[in-house]
Amino acid sequence: MSERQAAPRTPTWWLWLAAWPVTAVFVLSNAATPLYVLWQRDIGFSKGTLTVVFALYIVGLLGSLLVSGVVSDRLGRKPVLLPALALALAACAIFATATTVTALLVARLFTGIAVGAVVSAGMAAVTDVAGPERRRLAALLASCAMVFGAGLGPLLAGVLSETLPAPTVTVFAVEAVLLVTAVLAVLRMPVRRPAAPGEGAWVRVPGVPRGNGVHLALGVAVFAPGITATSFVLSLGPTLLTELLGTTSRIVSGAMAFVMFLAATGVQFAVRKLPRHTVLTAGAISTSLGMTALIAAVHASSVVLLVASALLAGAGQGMGQLGGLSLLNSTVPPRRLAEANAALNVGGYLPAGLLPVSTGYLMDAVGPPTGATVFGTALTGLAVVGALFVLVGHRRVPEPA
Repeated sequence: MSERQAAPRTPTWWLWLAAWPVTAVFVLSNAATPLYVLWQRDIGFSKGTLTVVFALYIVGLLGSLLVSGVVSDRLGRKPVLLPALALALAACAIFATATTVTALLVARLFTGIAVGAVVSAGMAAVTDVAGPERRRLAALLASCAMVFGAGLGPLLAGVLSETLPAPTVTVFAVEAVLLVTAVLAVLRMPVRRPAAPGEGAWVRVPGVPRGNGVHLALGVAVFAPGITATSFVLSLGPTLLTELLGTTSRIVSGAMAFVMFLAATGVQFAVRKLPRHTVLTAGAISTSLGMTALIAAVHASSVVLLVASALLAGAGQGMGQLGGLSLLNSTVPPRRLAEANAALNVGGYLPAGLLPVSTGYLMDAVGPPTGATVFGTALTGLAVVGALFVLVGHRRVPEPA
């Protein structure tokens, strides 16, 4: 009996609880965002170094995805999720005591590894708990758990760091408590180990079964530009608020990230019943509009336009993520589902790591307006190509059930 078949009639509340570890780890993934200005002041490092700290998270995540999806499909969800949560708790301890750039790099690396495990094994676990008859609901809950946690982290960090003493300690102490509750949820989660062993290497670039490549490509075409846009806002948004708009409040920067991911969460519920190709096309259009607003914001020094850019970027990621996960959930067999989730995220996070880092150094060299304009223009082009690919590709692939 496969994991997805293990609990086909599990109560709906267990689907929400199964998604909680995804939320808890993604709270950590972006909790540091409003705090970078404090570390920059206390430790002293450039915008380029800041984007390297952010990108080491991507390195850890991508490295984790080479292993976690395959291991999860072969050994089960819990043997991957529990070590990931332990590593996330270690990252909290390092963040809370960080006094050097090296400490921040290590903490971000550990966070990335934990997130990589969660986006493969954790999201697949939600589908396993849901059962085959609730695959679309599982994709929605898993995707929303990811983006809601990603938004809650910076908001929580912004508020706590402005209102309580020892901000870099308090934020990660609270997050550690959330992670402990996630450990308890995983221990009780009603999933079983796979019955049949998998085939092939344990460490490999994740992929999908033959015939599912086009579903993966359609998801990546929209998810990649969307998550690259939100990664830019997370890594360089606080800097833009400070340097261009004169806003130094960590609550404001955290709130901007929160509303970005709140938009990503809300839009998924709004479009959940639409055809997947419609969701993907709308996601690409939203990302394009978001980058247009970003370019206008940095040239006009407009808070309103920068927030609008964040909202549109969040909606673009949310729809790209939901469309991609739904296609994979509906077509990939349970024994390869975690690996397929990993493949989608590899395709998304590669540009999300490379482009913001390049832009950070470009902004150091030529200034924020020019750097942001180059980034926005390049990403708009990628999003438009993604939309065209979806419009052409869906005609060759029937809509999954």
